[in-house]
Amino acid sequence: MSPEPLSVSLTFDFDAMSVWLAGTSDPAAISRGEFGAVAIERILALLQRHRARATFFIPGHTALAYPFLVREIRDAGHEIGHHGWVHENPALLSAHAEREVFVRGLDALQRAAEISPVGYRSPAAAFSESTIEVLLEHGMLYDSSCSGSDFTPYYLRQGDVYSTSEPYRFGEASELLEMPFSWILDDFPHFEFEVGWSTEQSSPSRVREIWEGEFDYALRASPGGTFVLCMHPQVIGRGHRLDMLDSIVAHMASADVVFEPLVEYATRWCDTHPLAEWRGSDDIHARAAREALG
Repeated sequence: MSPEPLSVSLTFDFDAMSVWLAGTSDPAAISRGEFGAVAIERILALLQRHRARATFFIPGHTALAYPFLVREIRDAGHEIGHHGWVHENPALLSAHAEREVFVRGLDALQRAAEISPVGYRSPAAAFSESTIEVLLEHGMLYDSSCSGSDFTPYYLRQGDVYSTSEPYRFGEASELLEMPFSWILDDFPHFEFEVGWSTEQSSPSRVREIWEGEFDYALRASPGGTFVLCMHPQVIGRGHRLDMLDSIVAHMASADVVFEPLVEYATRWCDTHPLAEWRGSDDIHARAAREALG
């Protein structure tokens, strides 16, 4: 019996102007986000050529600025996930403010394209102590912001206690599934220029070597696993970078993979790994919670 194919989820954080609004009121700087809207049509065409369905995480602010693009993404068969209201960092918000902007983002997606998402990616790949509770309160099936694994999902915990002077204390696994995220599989730190954070601006050939190397390892070592790329239309949408992405997707398509939105893999994985059974499994996250010595 042949092993299960590797699942590839191409994900795009369509931030548009929202990602720049927290740090500047300079119209020239903010216009960098507008290029994300220009790139959407190119990305949709690339996905159609490869018959690859993807996941787009969209802030509410972007959804209301470009509702016609949100509908085009939806109508092309791609998943749309929650990505905050105006790309705010949840770790910097109070519990009340985090709930408020989460609801505002949900409402915007509903208004723009009648979408009720079940997936979430933190705009900053950062959580507060309240984030998991907020996601569960609003019926999220999965998150894709944390990095505790690479190609295998796991259930996120609540109530971890961490200290530099005491042993790490693991909390209880929740019903929220993590579809692993990695900065090395994110285009922004490789390509984008932002003073004080990301000034690398690597060549596509260098990034292709990294991404294909990770993919080839996943294909070999994790049959039935999930490979998640995180990209931003305003970054990956530049011509030479899109050509690189096109060649990577062709490389992936030549192997035994299935391209699918995160929600499809997450739903299937939860059905075959119910939380009660997973808690007693050999997964490293489940074992650590069971066997840690306080």
